[in-house]
Amino acid sequence: MRLVFAGTPEPAVPALRALLESPRHEVVAVVTRPDARSGRGRQVSRSPVGALADEHGIEVLTPARAGDEDFLARLRELAPDACPVVAYGALLPQAALDIPRHGWVNLHFSLLPAWRGAAPVQAAVRAGDEITGASTFRIVKELDAGPVFGVVTETVRPGDTSGALLERLAGSGARLLLSTMDGIEDGTVRAVEQPADGVSYAPKVTVDDARVDFATPASAVDRHIRAVTPEPGAWTLLRGERFKLGPVSTVDEPALEPGELLVERKRVLVGTATTPVALGEVQAQGKKRMAAADWARGTRIEQGERLG
Repeated sequence: MRLVFAGTPEPAVPALRALLESPRHEVVAVVTRPDARSGRGRQVSRSPVGALADEHGIEVLTPARAGDEDFLARLRELAPDACPVVAYGALLPQAALDIPRHGWVNLHFSLLPAWRGAAPVQAAVRAGDEITGASTFRIVKELDAGPVFGVVTETVRPGDTSGALLERLAGSGARLLLSTMDGIEDGTVRAVEQPADGVSYAPKVTVDDARVDFATPASAVDRHIRAVTPEPGAWTLLRGERFKLGPVSTVDEPALEPGELLVERKRVLVGTATTPVALGEVQAQGKKRMAAADWARGTRIEQGERLG
């Protein structure tokens, strides 16, 4: 089939690569978000999906809005049979949805109808889900509500960060998307409407959302930090300044007050609503990231001092 692929960040790259390597499909163009400034130097750079398309000499479309008439006209000229989508990052108007004869087929990193929205992997980790996965579905006007072609499941491991889990889902999801495209071409897959029960939502996680609340149980603190690692990154306050936190471990120790710090020779404990957690890597304002024990050796922590 003739395909126009839409996607932007690194987790979309395995899916695009799988489609490029398939002898059954031709990726005639890629749609991605406009080039943006990133990194310390704030240099303008291509999205990961756009960069891979450049490597393969494929046309890259970067509309400011997917409803721009110039973009829609070019999409009609390309005449795609289907438009596979992975984390494109912009709303698609009905005028765009109507162009490919098999529609736009989205790879979403959850078992729909669970965790519709922008941050399904982070939501699954934060909620303590034991099983998650990825789904392919036909895009409709309502958010992530279209009929589902196929799913793949993935176990959420005890120490998973959202980054580690998403990396695995990006690989298995790429294979799912390719098999979905094959099945659409063959006429061997059928989209099934999502059930009305079990719908949940996973809105975009902001920097403010990533602040750690030590007045919650240790298990919730652990899941929250892993859910926002690596993006946008967990943080709290220490002496009025932002203090970044990597994943922690729960410990069976006497309780401390929520946020209370206890420095030991080889570890740093922080109180929660239940048992303490042991800090992993930390990053104080203006400092490098380091192990909590190394940080504590260079910082005088007063008795009773707290994070939060």
